[in-house]
Amino acid sequence: MESHLSSSGSSPNRRSRLFEMQSIARWFAQFKVNWRSQFAAIRAFAPLLKKSGDGLVVSISSIAAFTGIGSNIAYCAAKAGIDVMTKALARVLAPEVRVLAVSPGVVDTQFVSGRDSGFNEKVAASTPLARIGEVDDIAAAILACATLLGFSTGHIIQVDGGRAL
Repeated sequence: MESHLSSSGSSPNRRSRLFEMQSIARWFAQFKVNWRSQFAAIRAFAPLLKKSGDGLVVSISSIAAFTGIGSNIAYCAAKAGIDVMTKALARVLAPEVRVLAVSPGVVDTQFVSGRDSGFNEKVAASTPLARIGEVDDIAAAILACATLLGFSTGHIIQVDGGRAL
């Protein structure tokens, strides 16, 4: 096994400012989906990746990890965990395995319920590249991790059109 794409996510639309609505059970559920599942998959596949001698892990994070802006606090925190795990695993699994993460901004999908074209237009207007991301933008970043970034490990690749600036 030479590469593993670790992508899991769930983000119920519970505004971050409504801290009181975020029960411990919901918090743990968010971590289970957004962090623990990626960790478990990487741990399971690490021996095969190391055996290849040129393994690659690409995790999917989010700019919510460092902006703190997301559909809920637990999602932001879990994705921050992905970013730190990426850096830590890059040290532990090297030199046999490179570990990178792709950190999307707003992408034109139905990932978060309640987002409509009005939301997308508002975000696009406030983004330096004047649009939101497309699925192909994220796929291109993942492909670049596998094909062009052979001397990179432990980095988080932002794919957000400059939104986090």
